[in-house]
Amino acid sequence: MHGETSASSALVRQPDHEQRLRLSLGLVGAVWLLGLVGHFTPLTEWPALFLYVLGALFLTLRYCSRANAWQRVGLTRHNLGQAVRWGGLIGVALMLLDWGNTYTYYRAGNPPMAEMQTILVQMGFIYLFPVLVLAEEFLWRGLLLSALRDRGTNLHLAVALTTLAYAVNHYAVAPVGLTERGLMAIMALPIGILGGYLSLRFRNLWVAVIIHMCTFVSMVVDIFVLPWLARL
Repeated sequence: MHGETSASSALVRQPDHEQRLRLSLGLVGAVWLLGLVGHFTPLTEWPALFLYVLGALFLTLRYCSRANAWQRVGLTRHNLGQAVRWGGLIGVALMLLDWGNTYTYYRAGNPPMAEMQTILVQMGFIYLFPVLVLAEEFLWRGLLLSALRDRGTNLHLAVALTTLAYAVNHYAVAPVGLTERGLMAIMALPIGILGGYLSLRFRNLWVAVIIHMCTFVSMVVDIFVLPWLARL
């Protein structure tokens, strides 16, 4: 009991970037290891995906609550108006770009991402996508990017590293084939870059969340509307 109390006290006394870095990298390492195990077993990547989402939410909220680090991580009302405006603007721009590319892709006779559609539509996980978005932004643009920033890492390098790791992470947690994982990794790049730079600019994580949430709207249209339009 005493050891647990001491550990909790240390968490509150030392809300520094090194702790955020250890927490985020520790979770990423555990997720990637579990994903690798799942890839070669009948478990597939589902356990890694659940650890990823639940772990990111739990670690971020627990750390911010105990260390009063909401502002350092970017979960704050500071610059919220600018974050909402820029997040919405960039998110809509990415959405329109995605619709144009996807429409062209379907018009060329290419097949949809059938495995992802099965997971999202037939299995009903599309309704949990907003939870995934929060978890991803809390981890990559919240804990990890803020830790690198406060550690004094070059900001361009920090955005590049977190974006690259975020893209590669799709290979560890997506329970689909490698082709669809690759497509998702590519789609993750503009989200990571733009969300990273803007969250650093405004010191507000909600700008990245809004950009990422726009991909949810885009994905719904990609699945339910664009295939029909492409056949007209």
